[in-house]
Amino acid sequence: MNSFYNKRPNGYLETIQKGLSVVRSFRSGISYGNGSRDEQIDRLKKEIEYADAILIGTGAGLSTAAGLTYSGERFEKYFGDFAARFGISDIYSGGFYPFPDDETRWAWWARHIYYNRYIDAPIPVYRHLQELVKDNDYFVITTNVDHQFQRAGFDKKRLFYTQGDYGLFQSVNPAVRKTYDNEDWVMQAMKAQGFVKDADGIYQIPGSGVFMRIPSDLIPKCPDDGSDVTTNLRADDSFVEDEGWQKASAAYSDFIRRHKDLHTLYLEIGVGANTPVIIKYPFWAMTAENPKAVYACLNYNEAFCPKEIEGQSICIDGDARDLLESLCSDNWRTP
Repeated sequence: MNSFYNKRPNGYLETIQKGLSVVRSFRSGISYGNGSRDEQIDRLKKEIEYADAILIGTGAGLSTAAGLTYSGERFEKYFGDFAARFGISDIYSGGFYPFPDDETRWAWWARHIYYNRYIDAPIPVYRHLQELVKDNDYFVITTNVDHQFQRAGFDKKRLFYTQGDYGLFQSVNPAVRKTYDNEDWVMQAMKAQGFVKDADGIYQIPGSGVFMRIPSDLIPKCPDDGSDVTTNLRADDSFVEDEGWQKASAAYSDFIRRHKDLHTLYLEIGVGANTPVIIKYPFWAMTAENPKAVYACLNYNEAFCPKEIEGQSICIDGDARDLLESLCSDNWRTP
């Protein structure tokens, strides 16, 4: 591990450990919040307006609400040829498919990255969230890797992408602990497949169709040692936590430290049960430790909290798209 990493606090590990240690003490069951849905929405409005700080934690549900779906019409539109030839059913599973050669595999990944990283989400959910908290002292931790927070105007210094970034490659050589921006390569690989930009500058499939391969000389390689590369996405211990990741983890730790005894809103949106140790459990733990804190869970069919923090919690079941749009359009803030 690089020496500069050891000198910085690691908010990622610190909060996971805190969450795991505290969640074991929650033994009274779960709660779906107190009051009606409208009453809980009113409470959330007040918390957003009057909290000293807001720590936002988001998962895949937020990007799904923003229209970045991995199956259905969007998948058929851009990956229908791969579906027909290989039987792939969605974008997520395609990332694990054993393609017959690197030319085909990297053609897939160029599309996978482009349509989930280098275009704006179809629905402005992230922009609504940014509008909602832009005047607050906020920080964002997210397991999403699609870069939509920055595309929506969030301050880069207030963001922590824990699981990586579609926009980065890393070497398969474990001795190379760096990441590499892939935007230029993605654009070249899309063009090589035959995609054509529309009037808005978005690559689309022309009437003549596209190829499912890229030229061999476009297969990406590590610029430092010529080794193969892979996406900078956390799958196992080979994930590279580069200097940017480490700075963001330290900033997350610092934000928590500075606000641990203040009126802090822990706003969780679209976090499912796959990785509760990263956001959900730490948010529960930090709420339980601070009587001034409030935990708010916005989720579709999964809005709940431990009974131990029921009185400090807001649980709103529903689509984040509708809720955030409504919060942005309502004139509820104090002049």
